[in-house]
Amino acid sequence: MSDLLRSWKPAPPGYKHVVSVSLGGSKRNAREEIEVLGQPFVLERIGTDGDAKKAAQLFSELDGRVDAFGLGGADLYVLANGRRYTFRNIQKLVSYAKKTPVLDGSGLKNTLEREAIAQLDPVLHWQTQRVLMVSAVDRFGMAEALAAAGADVVYGDLIFGLNLDLPIRNMTTLRRAARVILPPLTNLPQDWFYPTGDKQDTSVQGKGTRYYSWADVIAGDTLFVKRYAPQDLSGKTILTQTITEADRQWMSDRGVARLITTTPRMGSRNFATNVLEAFFVTLSGKREALTPEEYLRYIQEVDFKPEINELN
Repeated sequence: MSDLLRSWKPAPPGYKHVVSVSLGGSKRNAREEIEVLGQPFVLERIGTDGDAKKAAQLFSELDGRVDAFGLGGADLYVLANGRRYTFRNIQKLVSYAKKTPVLDGSGLKNTLEREAIAQLDPVLHWQTQRVLMVSAVDRFGMAEALAAAGADVVYGDLIFGLNLDLPIRNMTTLRRAARVILPPLTNLPQDWFYPTGDKQDTSVQGKGTRYYSWADVIAGDTLFVKRYAPQDLSGKTILTQTITEADRQWMSDRGVARLITTTPRMGSRNFATNVLEAFFVTLSGKREALTPEEYLRYIQEVDFKPEINELN
């Protein structure tokens, strides 16, 4: 066994064990024991600080020893316009898992986050909100739901992903951009446009700052939101998913008024969609991604709802 796993502990007897192998930072690691619908679970995240070789080693050495893997810090698939785009280098990485299914959260994003937008409308009244969605192609379900709910949205994929001051303001343009950008983009290493390892703690100020000022709500991936945010976020609402206590403090320090996560806290944190997708697949007894209808059924069965936190 490698040094990575010398201190690793399997789940107790009778527990289901979900492990998220992440290219993100190890300081965000977590391990929680929960019980859902009478079934005890261990939900665990192991970060590799951007080291793809360590991630491959974890997939290989834990293969068959846990019930499901999550893939964190990267997307295996992006679902947009009804099509699934595959990141080639990530596909190679997860191929080290031969027996245990690997879920990256893309299927759950496309269902759970649509549902969350609808559930939040009585609180936020989307038709009155200006929303900056820092990246939409990896959360197409949320992007479409915000547009359908009547929010005034700026999709920041070109601004923050490609450093071009070209805001996308409607779904027609976003769909066209996805068709053009995603095929070549999925052939590039994902860390070209998504921070891994130490880059996750680096703040980048540039073309996008004024869109943060314009928006009432900043939506999207937590690390993307933090990476491009200005110091002053007074009065803003942040809509995201993966949150640690350090993230909550970061937001509070910058004056964020309200933090909304698309899922409730489980133990001491809100886990990423890859962990939750692996959790739902394990709960179902299947060994592959579920259908949208199945995800929605389990979301309702376990009563997953957005969590609203007033910070300032």
